[in-house]
Amino acid sequence: MLVSDFDFELPKELIAQHPAANRDASRLMVLHRRENRIEHRTFRALLDYLRPGDVLVLNNSKVIPARLHVVNPRTSGASEILLLEENSPNDWWALIRPAKRARIGTELMLVDLRGERTDVSVTVIDTNAEGHRRLRFQRVPGILPGSDFNIANEMESLGELPLPPYIKRDHLSPEDTTRYQTIYAQERGSVAAPTAGLHFTEHLLTEMRARGVHLCYVTLHVGLGTFLPVKADRVEEHVMHYERFHVTQETADTINNAKNEHRRVIAVGTTSTRVLEAIAREHDGRIAPGTGRTNIFIHPPQTFRIVDALVTNFHLPRSTLLMLVSAFTSPGESIGRERIVAAYAEAVRERYRFFSYGDAMLIL
Repeated sequence: MLVSDFDFELPKELIAQHPAANRDASRLMVLHRRENRIEHRTFRALLDYLRPGDVLVLNNSKVIPARLHVVNPRTSGASEILLLEENSPNDWWALIRPAKRARIGTELMLVDLRGERTDVSVTVIDTNAEGHRRLRFQRVPGILPGSDFNIANEMESLGELPLPPYIKRDHLSPEDTTRYQTIYAQERGSVAAPTAGLHFTEHLLTEMRARGVHLCYVTLHVGLGTFLPVKADRVEEHVMHYERFHVTQETADTINNAKNEHRRVIAVGTTSTRVLEAIAREHDGRIAPGTGRTNIFIHPPQTFRIVDALVTNFHLPRSTLLMLVSAFTSPGESIGRERIVAAYAEAVRERYRFFSYGDAMLIL
């Protein structure tokens, strides 16, 4: 299957630059797979499609202020760092722009949000095939024995949330600090929000519990790869990036009991879906608790072993996320793609808002 099969025309004005006034006031397209039928609702109407006993699985990863600024003390050249993954305290893989200023051995100084140099040095200690830099953070002139310095604890005062590249703003707005996080975000580690969860409010979750819906959480830390284009010509040639995940015993038991009793498991977002289906592949259709990394690539044709329904946003053309929702829409190689492309065309006609701050879709 060709990557170009997942292309579609999207007017730029439909790429949401700000969130809806209220989280659950965004629109909701409901796609019924069996009848190939579409409804147009608001996100609050999600309650109408849930049943007592359903299990709703949400990703509780929290976006970190992963965008940092540094300066070379010798040349005064400024660079931007996007932290990607923590190896150990003060040891991170990161993306640096411009990359030519970040050769192995280069020492940089961190700059705070006011543009003032701090006493934190950043040393480039390695590179990888993707061009990412491995960085070591320390206080100048070095960490004293017993020091508890950890850059992860300094990010709130030194870093900024890394908004996606299709949100065209020079600076964060005050709303971004709250609205680019889910209300249930707990575990720090993502460089992008699990955006399907941005529509949920405390009131909506309370209503779901009152109606007998079981809520449980997985953690998958969203990485840079969520924004990277698919460069291969054929879908099967693309290699996914790895992302870290964690599933508790309580979540595993809740989901396994639901599957045993033929109750629905509804994934909120492609990240939750990837965790569940990756674990199910390794454990004969069951969910096992634990921590790991996955680079599962879900594309047509695909049989889903855990997820029965999916809440998701509208995704980029030619993206792996669009391929995942195509696979979920139908197990057939071409039918799911055709249905999703048709649904997206209707979303464009109906002026839905796309991507991270955009509207949502429920696939039943």
